[in-house]
Amino acid sequence: MVFSDQIRIRKVQETDLPAITDIYNDAIRHTTATFDTEQKTLDNRKQWLEQHSQKYPVVVAALNEKVIGWASLSKWSERAAYDDTAEISVYIHPDFRGKGIGRQLMQQVLHDGKKGGLHTVLSRITQGNEISIHLHKEMGFKIVGTLKQVGKKFGQLLDVTMMQKMY
Repeated sequence: MVFSDQIRIRKVQETDLPAITDIYNDAIRHTTATFDTEQKTLDNRKQWLEQHSQKYPVVVAALNEKVIGWASLSKWSERAAYDDTAEISVYIHPDFRGKGIGRQLMQQVLHDGKKGGLHTVLSRITQGNEISIHLHKEMGFKIVGTLKQVGKKFGQLLDVTMMQKMY
């Protein structure tokens, strides 16, 4: 059992990228939490990290200095009018899911995003992930719509629930 007082939520470091890459690649291979279908490389994740800043933070959950989860706020669009809007991502190592780590990561990254000047955070949640929808609601997100059959993964067309939080 993992206890929340043993987990440290902190700002990402470049040395965390191998663990972040492994956690994300596991989600690509085994879940519909992401519609990515191609494994990411360490170089790809370095480029991804370079797109983040104080306004678009990345945080990790570490247990005994081992990264077991991460969360990020990423630019929603390259168009300047969307600069105060971000999309949230949260991924947890499979051995540590369902233990409250995602909640801790979301709280921290949302706090950091607000402090960085964001106004709106969006989330896309694939059908069948009711736990994620529930968690987002607890974090102040509201359902704003459903995109029907917009993604195909593991041979199945999937809906996506759009959720939004405004500070």
